[in-house]
Amino acid sequence: MNRYAISHWPDSAELLERLYRLANELPIHQITREKMQEYLSYFDTKCAKSKEMITRAQEVIPGGVQHNLAFNYPFPLAISRADGAYLWDIDGNRYIDFLQAGGPTLLGSNYKPVQEKVIELIRESGPVTGLFHEYELKLAELIRSHMPSVEMFRMLMSGTEACMAAVRAARTFTGKNFIIKIGGAYHGWSDQFVFGMRVPGLGPLDAHGIPAGCYQFTQEVFPNDIDALQKRMEENDKEGGTAAVILEPLGPESGTRPVLRDYNAQVRQLCDRFGALLIFDEVVTGFRMGLGGAQGYFDVKPDLTVFGKCVAGGYPGAGGVGGRRDVMVCYAAGIGGPMGKRAMVGGTLSANPLSCAAGYFAIKAIEEAGAHLKAGAAGDRLGKGLQEIFQRRKLPFVAFNHGSICHMETGAAMLMDIKNPNIFKEVGARKKVMEEMGAAMTSQGIITLAGSRLYTSMADTDEVIDDALERFDRIFGDIEIKG
Repeated sequence: MNRYAISHWPDSAELLERLYRLANELPIHQITREKMQEYLSYFDTKCAKSKEMITRAQEVIPGGVQHNLAFNYPFPLAISRADGAYLWDIDGNRYIDFLQAGGPTLLGSNYKPVQEKVIELIRESGPVTGLFHEYELKLAELIRSHMPSVEMFRMLMSGTEACMAAVRAARTFTGKNFIIKIGGAYHGWSDQFVFGMRVPGLGPLDAHGIPAGCYQFTQEVFPNDIDALQKRMEENDKEGGTAAVILEPLGPESGTRPVLRDYNAQVRQLCDRFGALLIFDEVVTGFRMGLGGAQGYFDVKPDLTVFGKCVAGGYPGAGGVGGRRDVMVCYAAGIGGPMGKRAMVGGTLSANPLSCAAGYFAIKAIEEAGAHLKAGAAGDRLGKGLQEIFQRRKLPFVAFNHGSICHMETGAAMLMDIKNPNIFKEVGARKKVMEEMGAAMTSQGIITLAGSRLYTSMADTDEVIDDALERFDRIFGDIEIKG
């Protein structure tokens, strides 16, 4: 049986060409104005309690929500219940959940066998003790058993923290300063990584409130451009060298801009050549693509791996770094690392019993149930179904999936080319199309990530996927066709 959730690798060259055309050459397609008003009326008539709560929240919470995933058009929904493949809002409306908390709940939301183990642990030790707990060890050993590159593991509280820690260890170990990221990727919101986000080439455009000195050693190169990466590393060697290259192995934004099949291996070769560490950001792909992560699928061994989301099975405190022993000892608590050097990391709540036990039991459940394979099969069914709808309805939209990580590009705002002379004129309109698509889907009982990304879980049976495809088909029947 295939150990990984991906049953096939898309023809990336052809796919990239279609995505480029959709975002940069074709006219914007949107839902007809009449139908969009019908979809929006759902929120006023069916979501009154959510609207009232969000209105109150805006008085005490900036923007009304605490996390970007919850900020949806026309207003965020207040969720009261999650179970398996579904969510319920406080008005009692049920939704098919293709958000899955941004990816971590591969088993489906609120998976009862894990929940019971976590409740049992809380009764015994409480969520945090401040001292060592057995599940710190059990989780680290379990991750190492599935990912050979992870000789040692350090638990943290979030993917953002993990990315910060990874580059700090890389700089400590190599004695070099430059970090190269693949443009368009998201590696958290620390000062040095609010750079080249969403659209490759943007550099520090989103770096508000961040002094320029914070990202003076952060650089970006375009995805799939191995020659540009080599040139950048050659230039860095003249100024002290590259400490690390950090990337999402599927491509920026969980594969929104997919990489070519051999790209990761080529980056590995360059890192070896220039004495730089290779960091895989597996915040989304870790365990979701397979128990061996994306690195197992591509058969490319990074020096450090960043974890988040799935590492605690959807419970709080989800973050960590794993990798080579000689690099990881830089984090050793209370003692120095190589030659007495230590990469300072901390966090009173890091590796708390709740997070570590939740991660341990969730990963064990994924292993025992083959959750990554079941979720991957659901993603294949969803991706093929969306492709069929677009083809039948003669729409230029693009759907593709890497196992349980599914993409559905309509407005394609994040896929615009920075060299497109119309980018700043069109990006707002394309973003609006994505927001409206998301609202239309919500009104038809489907929750997605920003109207363009969908995560499937083990709970997504054929019946759930087929039901969703019928709802999608209704929405895409309301698109205004343009030449």
